[in-house]
Amino acid sequence: MSEQAASPSSETPLPEVNSLAEQAQDSVLLKKVFEAALMSSQEPLSMAELKKLSDVPLDSRQIEALLQQLIDKYADSGIELNRVASGWRFRARPELQSYIARLDPQKPARYSRAVMETLAIIAYRQPVTRGDIEEIRGVVVSTQVIKTLESRAWVESIGTRDVPGKPALYATTQQLLDDLNLRSLSELPPLEEMGNLLEPVNQPA
Repeated sequence: MSEQAASPSSETPLPEVNSLAEQAQDSVLLKKVFEAALMSSQEPLSMAELKKLSDVPLDSRQIEALLQQLIDKYADSGIELNRVASGWRFRARPELQSYIARLDPQKPARYSRAVMETLAIIAYRQPVTRGDIEEIRGVVVSTQVIKTLESRAWVESIGTRDVPGKPALYATTQQLLDDLNLRSLSELPPLEEMGNLLEPVNQPA
């Protein structure tokens, strides 16, 4: 008497189900890892740095999906996760900054009109030389003005212009975009607003 062929096991799909459950669990854990890393980091974390936190290879789309979940999680809180030029970071919501500033009575650094005008010219006309800046402003640009901007890591020399004298070419940095909470130069605010964001002092050049 021939044996009846065994019917397919009803347990066959279980490994697949278990795999999906493990993936979901891994996502929950990884989201917590991202959250902890972003909360404890003093600097924005880049996509490359976030990828290092995962035990398995992830593409940018997968990471952005987890970051979006964190954005949604904190949507009604006093902090927010936002993206700037050098990566992702948590920060206090802008409308709450005036309250938080009460904990630090020190006044923020303020800058002369010469510094702010020079920064604006570099930001909107980059790359430029000191000669270009002087031609636009109509006055000599002091070395101290450039040093002030370089000390804040807002501008840097990116090379020289191929003309006699080889003058240095200046451009803005990712740090400036981070301080303005921007992702790219295309998001630069109107010229008259940038100074307000960086709190200049209107002093004679």
